[in-house]
Amino acid sequence: MTGAVPALSRTRGFISRRVGSPKPVLMAGILMVAFWVVIAFAAPWIAPYDPNVHDYGAVLSPPSATHWLGTDMFGRDILSRIIHATIVDLQIGVLGVVLPFVLGTFIGLIAGYFGGVIDMVLMRLLDIMLAFPWLILLMAIIAVLGPGLYSFYIAITLVGWVSYARLVRSQVLVLKSSDFVMAARALGYGDMRIMLRHILPNALVASIVFSMSDVVLVLLAGASVSYLGMGVQPPTAEWGVMIAEGQTFITTAWWIPAFPGVAIVLMALGFSLLADGLAEQLDVDP
Repeated sequence: MTGAVPALSRTRGFISRRVGSPKPVLMAGILMVAFWVVIAFAAPWIAPYDPNVHDYGAVLSPPSATHWLGTDMFGRDILSRIIHATIVDLQIGVLGVVLPFVLGTFIGLIAGYFGGVIDMVLMRLLDIMLAFPWLILLMAIIAVLGPGLYSFYIAITLVGWVSYARLVRSQVLVLKSSDFVMAARALGYGDMRIMLRHILPNALVASIVFSMSDVVLVLLAGASVSYLGMGVQPPTAEWGVMIAEGQTFITTAWWIPAFPGVAIVLMALGFSLLADGLAEQLDVDP
């Protein structure tokens, strides 16, 4: 054997063999997610009004030419608040997946590569986490830490790492006995180099696909805890907070909770299509 196959090259090869022209589902997901990303970055320039300015002369105004999506109980423009809330909700969806992804990947890599007692202890910890309903555990952690966005990130990290640890561990168990890893060992490479440069890049494909669908769950969880007053705190514009504020007026000013709800559905749909499209494109079970 002349040398181990470079891990990044193998990963690019894995993807290139499966990526032809983008499938329609993938393109639809990319376009929908890109739309929300553009909205988030352009929010200060495209929002017609300041999202937190009260206009008591326009309280509970229905959708009109002046306020396209109406106003709330304080006269705040709903469209402007939805646009500015995109920044917060997109951040919740991305950070709420990235942090558990990193922690779960590390745990799954260590457990799968070293095995033995380390694997047994970490997998028993995983089993304990699975014994609790994750949303209840999420809210319990936030209740202990106190309401707020940072508490949500800590809680979602402590709860959400489990799925990524299982995915990575299962991939590592297969990869660590593969020919290119055996070649790396024969060349005298250390465990750290083998794990990070040869195994990890090839073990992440399924986790990356899963993370796209996990964004949907995190978005819904973030909106749920904000709706319950445990996430983003008023007056910050956030879709779950807007729905909670508008629930009292659902029969008289339906536009207050309805349009933020539509925004949640559309963003979740975008990431769901992106996950399904990636799974189809890369021939990976979502």
